[in-house]
Amino acid sequence: MNARPATAVERLIARLTASQFLRFCVVGTFGFTIDTSVFALLHEAFGLNAYAARAISILVSMTFSWWGNRTLTFHSHAARGLRPMLREWVKFAAANGVGAIANYTTFASLIAFAPAPFNFRYFALVAGTAIGLLFNFTLSKRLVFRAHPPI
Repeated sequence: MNARPATAVERLIARLTASQFLRFCVVGTFGFTIDTSVFALLHEAFGLNAYAARAISILVSMTFSWWGNRTLTFHSHAARGLRPMLREWVKFAAANGVGAIANYTTFASLIAFAPAPFNFRYFALVAGTAIGLLFNFTLSKRLVFRAHPPI
């Protein structure tokens, strides 16, 4: 029996799942949701200043993103075992620290210096995230989730 031809939607899904960058963006979308939620909770609900709330929200979302990317985006290159996973997290945090610095600097600069509406804290959060994404994908792929040498 012949298999039916794939529909346009099925072909699109296959192309999307084959792209590391798009999988990275999917994880990043969830990371962004966590980042924004933690920021809002700490800043709006608990009254923590925007800069401290943002630093904490970046760390929380970075940890989630490490887990998501090792599970979905770079699964075949993810470390196995507790110690290697901890080293991987440290490398991920260090590599993504570059993106986090770009993210946080963009966020803080827009709040402090940009005219309205660009100084709105949630606009600044989105802009910072977009800048950080470019750094994070490149450094994660090249420095953290590289192919392991053969044993």
